[in-house]
Amino acid sequence: MKKFPSVRRAVLGLLLVMAAIAHAGPARPNILFILADDTGYGDLSATGHPILKTPNLDRLYHEGVRFTDFHVSPTCSPTRSGLMTGRHEFKNGVTHTILERERMNPDAITIAQVLKSAGYTTGIFGKWHLGDEADHQPGKRGFDEVFIHGGGGIGQTYPGSCGDAPGNKYFDPAILHNGQFEKTQGFCTDIFTAQAAHWMESVKGKQPFFCYLPYNAAHEPVSCPEEYKKPYTGKVTDRLATYFGMVANIDENVGRLLAKLDEWGIAKDTLVIFMNDNGGYAPSCKIFNAGMRGSKGSAWLGGTRAVSLWRWPGALEPHDTNGLSSKIDFFPTVAEIAGATLDEKARTQVEGRSLVPLLHDAHAPWPERVLFTHAGRWPKGADVQLFKYSDCSVRSGQWHLVSDSPPGKPRDKGWQLFDVTADIGEEHDVAAEHPDVVARLDAEYDRWWASVVPMMINENAVGPKINPFKELYWKQFGGGPSAEDLKLMSPSLIPTLGK
Repeated sequence: MKKFPSVRRAVLGLLLVMAAIAHAGPARPNILFILADDTGYGDLSATGHPILKTPNLDRLYHEGVRFTDFHVSPTCSPTRSGLMTGRHEFKNGVTHTILERERMNPDAITIAQVLKSAGYTTGIFGKWHLGDEADHQPGKRGFDEVFIHGGGGIGQTYPGSCGDAPGNKYFDPAILHNGQFEKTQGFCTDIFTAQAAHWMESVKGKQPFFCYLPYNAAHEPVSCPEEYKKPYTGKVTDRLATYFGMVANIDENVGRLLAKLDEWGIAKDTLVIFMNDNGGYAPSCKIFNAGMRGSKGSAWLGGTRAVSLWRWPGALEPHDTNGLSSKIDFFPTVAEIAGATLDEKARTQVEGRSLVPLLHDAHAPWPERVLFTHAGRWPKGADVQLFKYSDCSVRSGQWHLVSDSPPGKPRDKGWQLFDVTADIGEEHDVAAEHPDVVARLDAEYDRWWASVVPMMINENAVGPKINPFKELYWKQFGGGPSAEDLKLMSPSLIPTLGK
């Protein structure tokens, strides 16, 4: 069987489906995918945080399959792009989080489109951040129900296409619902959760659903209801207490959703997946980061290692699995579980592997692979070759090859090598002791870089003069650009924004 990995995958997939049927679960489960913004691997009680209390996420942790070596991108749009398409974000043109470089190539096939083709109804509630212009929005990318804010964070706006409705804040935001703004009341995470629950209740039992719930929390600017902040006030700085309150609020909302699945009688029919979208919030990482170096925005383990929890009662037995896995694996895994057939274009697009073998068996054969990280974020219009070795890494097996070269400065490669099985804190550079490993991974990186540069289609993209969300908002409610909006239209700001 080892000589025929495709056959083995098929058999494991069949066993997974048979297990679901045996436990009264469907062959095609509902899928609830919750993605937290800027929380880190260490921001759960279950992963060791000494201050934060996350009882509902801990429940998911203990009741599901836990990927202990799962990696995302250093920042948010890139990760979301990889999740949606099953390939590295640079191949979707996503090399930043703003300045048109957050826009996912319209030609890319999304997991929502694939699930629709398999008979699922699809909804998104929260943060899209893969293009705010009409042809890039989720309603054109496979989602039937769309309830989102604009830009990368509620209230954030940058020159060009990336931005939110005017005056938006975390409390009482205006949300774009199927093309029309709705003025809401309450805290954003509570609002997105309630809307997702309302939609799931309305469609359950009619056809399987894919509910994508990408929270904007706990992204800055930090803000939360006072009752969630209060338990942490006085233990840490006020800013960090507010951040912890945002995480605690996410945790409570996850608990509400799990309770709803039980109330509706569909818990066994629903695969619940929880992840975070990049490395942790730096001030929190200074308190606890599971021993890892780095945080959001870096290519160190602390910038890419993520929580990845998969709970499907009856069909998946709880266990840890340590196979090297990635956000690009989400697409093929969900497609396989949903029984979706990928057409030739989708098969060619997807670089990731189905995680079904590891979901079924923690010790399933998992051949060595090579994963690439690059933080991107170079200035608009820059020569990308000057940034080839800036904040990047190559991971394969026990080895992590890292360069944190200063941005935009041509220099030697500056590779450092770490054996992360023995040195998760990446404190001891062993490049000198293993030049063969450095040479092998460096050659892999050269090949990868050459393959992605031609696909960076947004590097010189010109965005609209007025942010699309603001323009649509003014069209619906009246009004026009403020003095601040007019300043953001100035091209002179473009090279310096987005840090």
